[in-house]
Amino acid sequence: MSRTVFCRKYQQELEGLPNPPFPGPKGQDIFDNVSAKAWQEWMAHQTMLINEKRLNMMEPSSRAYLADQMTKFFSGEAYDAADGFVPEDK
Repeated sequence: MSRTVFCRKYQQELEGLPNPPFPGPKGQDIFDNVSAKAWQEWMAHQTMLINEKRLNMMEPSSRAYLADQMTKFFSGEAYDAADGFVPEDK
């Protein structure tokens, strides 16, 4: 049986991640409070931001920008989208 978490993004009980996405307190916080669905959506959005904004992940400023955007994404605050991106109709 998979574990469930009360997802910070969706405000409901959903399937959780199988393990923390990275070490440390932030990884543990995501493991405890973010669903696998929200994490997968963030990973796709993060990839889009990296590509569209041409972020260099070797630069601390780019990593700090993504960390800030991730916090906003999961907390329901307004977060940046890729320039000219139009989401698909579902």
